[in-house]
Amino acid sequence: MHFAFPPRKTSHPPPYAARSRSGFLRYTQLRNLLILAVGALVTLYLLSGLFSGSSSVSIPAGTPKAVVVTTLDPSLSESYKAAIKANRKHYAAKHGYAAFFPNTTDYPLGDNPSSWSLVPAMRHAIALYPHTPYIFYLTSTALIMNPSLSIEDHIMDPYRLESLMLVDKPVVPPDSVIKTFSHLKGDRIDFVLSQDNEGLAGGSMVIRSGEWAKFFLDSWFDPLYRSYNFQKAEAHALEHIVQWHGTILAKLALVPQRILNSYTQGPAEGIYNEGDFVANFHGCIRDSKRSCEQEMQPLLTRWREITDRER
Repeated sequence: MHFAFPPRKTSHPPPYAARSRSGFLRYTQLRNLLILAVGALVTLYLLSGLFSGSSSVSIPAGTPKAVVVTTLDPSLSESYKAAIKANRKHYAAKHGYAAFFPNTTDYPLGDNPSSWSLVPAMRHAIALYPHTPYIFYLTSTALIMNPSLSIEDHIMDPYRLESLMLVDKPVVPPDSVIKTFSHLKGDRIDFVLSQDNEGLAGGSMVIRSGEWAKFFLDSWFDPLYRSYNFQKAEAHALEHIVQWHGTILAKLALVPQRILNSYTQGPAEGIYNEGDFVANFHGCIRDSKRSCEQEMQPLLTRWREITDRER
């Protein structure tokens, strides 16, 4: 009797089995490569959005190119406040800017001097105009005397800044050991102001709006610094943080005083001349023997003559 035995399995599988296994491996490899490629593209897209910053943000039509900020003490005469507002509004309208006039009493300052209000006022302006590139703070003791000069061209243009910047210079004259950086490029500057013979002249300054500006203003307004009772309040606090915080000094440009903040009284190198951007009656509020309103009248009359010629 013969029994039928099943055929023995060969140790050499037919060719189609090898081809099937090889095809499966190639499919798996291609799938993995495709997943990696898609992941890489998504990562590159996210990184490009992160580092492009505000350039990818849609800016609403009608956004002003700068905001002129001046804080006003409610105790000032109505005629004085009206003259200051008219000066700023004319300049703002000429260049497509906005003008912002908060009161010094609008912010919670506690027992600190009202001069501190300029810091939250600028922070407030950033919140009101989040897409505006520049914040231009100008003290209420100053007049814009050359309205033809724009913030973008006269001050913040990178090449212009590089030609003006005072490099390797003591931040607080005459002998501060902390000096301005000598290698900064104009397009890296976010904060511009000048010096007088006593220190930083914060009565006129420009800040590039953005995340760094928020950090800077929040740092400046820190309750710790306000509690120090600096002799010149926010002015000395500013000198402190500029000298001892590299992240702030690295964004700072000092320019000659007459570029941004000419004084009507003081040393010759900073004294106002016809054609200068700003005339600042520096110290007229603190000195009881002076009257800002009376001192301002001749230049206010001159400013009106200049604006009348534009009509």
